[in-house]
Amino acid sequence: MRTVLTAAGRILLPISLLWNGIACGGSQDVPPPPRPALAAPTAAQPAKPAPKKEPFKEVHDYLEGLVKEKKIAGVVALVSQNGEVKYTESLGLQDVEAGTPMTPETIFRICSMTKPITSVAVMMLVEEGKIALSDPLSKFVPEFKKVSVAVPDPAKKGEYKRAKPRREITIEDLLTHRSGLTYGFLAEPYFLKLYRHAGISDGLIETKGTITQGVQRIALAPLTFEPGSSWGYSLATDVLGRVIEVASGKSLPEFFYERLLKPLKMNDTHFRLPAENQDRLAAVYQPKEDQTIERLPAGKNERGGAIYSASYPLDWNGKYYSGGAGLVSTVKDYARFAQALLNGGELEGVRVLKKETVDLMTQNRIADVKRPEDLHGDGFGLGFGLVTEARKGGDAGSVGTFSWSGFYNTYFWVDPQTKIVGVVMTQLYPHGHLGLADDFRKKTYAALEP
Repeated sequence: MRTVLTAAGRILLPISLLWNGIACGGSQDVPPPPRPALAAPTAAQPAKPAPKKEPFKEVHDYLEGLVKEKKIAGVVALVSQNGEVKYTESLGLQDVEAGTPMTPETIFRICSMTKPITSVAVMMLVEEGKIALSDPLSKFVPEFKKVSVAVPDPAKKGEYKRAKPRREITIEDLLTHRSGLTYGFLAEPYFLKLYRHAGISDGLIETKGTITQGVQRIALAPLTFEPGSSWGYSLATDVLGRVIEVASGKSLPEFFYERLLKPLKMNDTHFRLPAENQDRLAAVYQPKEDQTIERLPAGKNERGGAIYSASYPLDWNGKYYSGGAGLVSTVKDYARFAQALLNGGELEGVRVLKKETVDLMTQNRIADVKRPEDLHGDGFGLGFGLVTEARKGGDAGSVGTFSWSGFYNTYFWVDPQTKIVGVVMTQLYPHGHLGLADDFRKKTYAALEP
């Protein structure tokens, strides 16, 4: 199924052109008619402008090509500028085996795109004075008062000793991924072993217990570096989910629903997908050796240390809500969230954050440490990757562009200078070979060039 909207709409080309000629014939004895007098020369008529190319044709061709080549099952994408939808399209299938088409209503596991939503929720509580960025994490989760940091053991290669950190983890450390926490599957074997031994979940599979218990397990493992001294992507946002519960007195799903999802009319965004909407959830696929896709096997999957499940959140009725990876959503819903941030914390008369708070969140907070440069830029704010002056470029976004992505290949970005919001979602893991997010963004900027 395919739906395309552009700012200019489609341009209808002429079906035919009229051509006039003079027919000659008759006997040679008949003299030709007198030749008319030559008219005075007239100014040349201006050439008709060439038909305007449909701006997003290259974007469409690219996404359609991925589907036709069976690199992905299907995709939904949306681009807006100045609050006006310039392009939206649904291509391919949300479930190949069932033959179910992708639609604007298809629901996706957004995984780490949960993190910006959790970060906004934290900042709402900062505005209310219930949390301060400088607060120690132990104020809300006492177990982190005694957390240790791993120090290399010079006597044993690849081994570590535990030591007391020079300072405690703060709320800002968690928001900026400078806490020293990690993901087991992103860390070296020493930390992966400890994380798995402690039963620490990555938030990508059905997890027993509650957030409280999950965060307590995280506190058992040593930090990978001194708080504030480096940058390391981590389970910090899962920990922030528990901070929100303690500071607000509400469960994470309750706070999200009452303070963010309902006010912003994000009606298809959930931790636990309602039974009546489960037929709208896209299936997850994985690449084969030839890079075409096959359905991800049901149940527990493990690759490169990551443990994940395609059945989550369908077969799950527990109480572990991952603030770093647990939500499902639609492209339309997430575009509303992104637009609210572009608008300075407001959408359609509903304000969820002050403009000053959004400005604070979208400033680079890690200028004194190095973060690996990727499609999200080279900086990091309070919950987002950022394009800084050092990385600025047309197809990377203007300075201040912020973005993030998800485990199963979902991606969004907001460019405050050009007023662009872009969201693209499919369901594929691993997907490092594909480059969907980067290519989609670059082609979008090309399509919107004046």
